[in-house]
Amino acid sequence: MRIGLYPGTFDPITMGHIDIIRRASAFLDRLVIGVAINRDKGPLFDLDERVAMIEAECVSLSEQTGIEIVVHPFENLLIDCARDVNATIIVRGLRAVADFEYEFQMVGMNRALDDSVETVFLMAEARHQAIASKLVKEIARLGGDVSKFVTAPVRQALIKKFDPSK
Repeated sequence: MRIGLYPGTFDPITMGHIDIIRRASAFLDRLVIGVAINRDKGPLFDLDERVAMIEAECVSLSEQTGIEIVVHPFENLLIDCARDVNATIIVRGLRAVADFEYEFQMVGMNRALDDSVETVFLMAEARHQAIASKLVKEIARLGGDVSKFVTAPVRQALIKKFDPSK
């Protein structure tokens, strides 16, 4: 069984993340979405909210792709998380060259820690390359339309975060 781990903060999950999940599903039997508990980043959505959003988005993706997609919060080293979920592949999405430089360093460190776990990079589709959770949150905070970047339920969650009266 080919088990992959797609780690991230997912604050919030975007169309870019969903694109990577869908495409990674083509070569895996099981995909674990590793939701990082990164207290230093100070996420907008708490862990339970992020997990719930991802689980809701992945129900239809799992049905469409025919693979099991599960959500797994983690706060340890990525390589230890991969071991915890029996993943032999780490899936990473790339948007630009700057992403690759950082990810290249991470692969080197992860390989030094455990060379049995491979990393696979998937380039975001062109229409999703500009999408970053940080930018989506900023647009939503300033009252802009994020419907091109996130699904309708995530858009509603963003609106509620920045305008609790809605």
